[in-house]
Amino acid sequence: MNEMPTHSEPNATPAGAVKAAPQAAEQAAAGPSKQGGPTLVEQLQKPTSIALIVLAVLLAAQSWSSSNKIHNLREEVAKRLQKGDVSNAETGVLARTVQEGTKELQIKVGALENRQSETQSQQLALEQLYNDLSKNRDEWALTEIEQVLSTASQQLQLAGNVPGALIALQNADRSLSRSDKPQFITIRRAIGRDMEKLKALPSVDSTGVALRLDAVIGQIDSLPMLSDEKPALPAAPEKAGKAKPVKNAAGKLVGPPAPEPLLQSVRDGWNTWSGDMWNDVRQLIRLRRVDTPDALMLSPSEAYFLRENVKLRLLNARMALLSRNETAFRSDLIAAQDALAKYFDTRAKATQTAQGLLRQVQASNLAIDMPTLSDSLTAVRNYKAKS
Repeated sequence: MNEMPTHSEPNATPAGAVKAAPQAAEQAAAGPSKQGGPTLVEQLQKPTSIALIVLAVLLAAQSWSSSNKIHNLREEVAKRLQKGDVSNAETGVLARTVQEGTKELQIKVGALENRQSETQSQQLALEQLYNDLSKNRDEWALTEIEQVLSTASQQLQLAGNVPGALIALQNADRSLSRSDKPQFITIRRAIGRDMEKLKALPSVDSTGVALRLDAVIGQIDSLPMLSDEKPALPAAPEKAGKAKPVKNAAGKLVGPPAPEPLLQSVRDGWNTWSGDMWNDVRQLIRLRRVDTPDALMLSPSEAYFLRENVKLRLLNARMALLSRNETAFRSDLIAAQDALAKYFDTRAKATQTAQGLLRQVQASNLAIDMPTLSDSLTAVRNYKAKS
């Protein structure tokens, strides 16, 4: 063992001092061991070993704990990975299902879009067809109204059929009122003006005049003529009626005094016998004045044709009445009246009745200016031209 350095060498060199210092340390460390007691190193090594053991135990415990945690973590990660795989598989299945459903939905949506497009095209076609039909319906209705109004106007001018023209205008207005188009207001206004014109016309009893003419036509065959062998007796004057009783101031009936029954019977018998005697005398000798001698020379066939000619004249007058031809109406009536006055016995009551009916017919006024339905027809034609 090296001896420890002493302080008796103060003059030693610095290098030697440096070399001697480790040796002294070694001797100091080794010195107590030779003397039988624990050295400082040993004393320092025991806590260190304990600390190392504790540290080793701690490290082992930490290593075991970390190993357990890592193992548990691995198991948990493995379980989670397994669950993730299952979930991924389920998600994949679900994704495939969703994809298949999406494809089916896309197919259905495509089919619906195709149907929608077809429905839209059909709807457009139906709307176009409805518009065409509505337009054609309006055109047909207006064409029908125009034809009806034209016919009514012709009948109004030719035959003066005012009721028929009013009915035609009312039907046209009713037909236009069913449509809610405001364009028809102009046409309806024109129709209303024509209806007011027709309603303002004076009424002519054409039916009554025609019935009187028919009555005269039916009597022609029974009227006596001047050329007959036994002309009819003139109409007997009406006998004066009996005096009617009158009332006095008291309200009682007062009349002429009643004749005696015997005197009254004698008077009636005398009047009857004298009247019969006078008629017989008149039949023996009869004087007549005829302005047209040729009327007495008619043969039976000529008389027949004369009656037929008068009836034809009256029928022509009836037709002229219906057609509002006043000139022909009056000329035929005058011809029929002249024939009655020239060839028929005007003293007979039947002839006088026929002449009275003809005078009533001739007094009828047919000179009425019939309006036209030009306003309504013009409105309908203008609308058709614009549409």
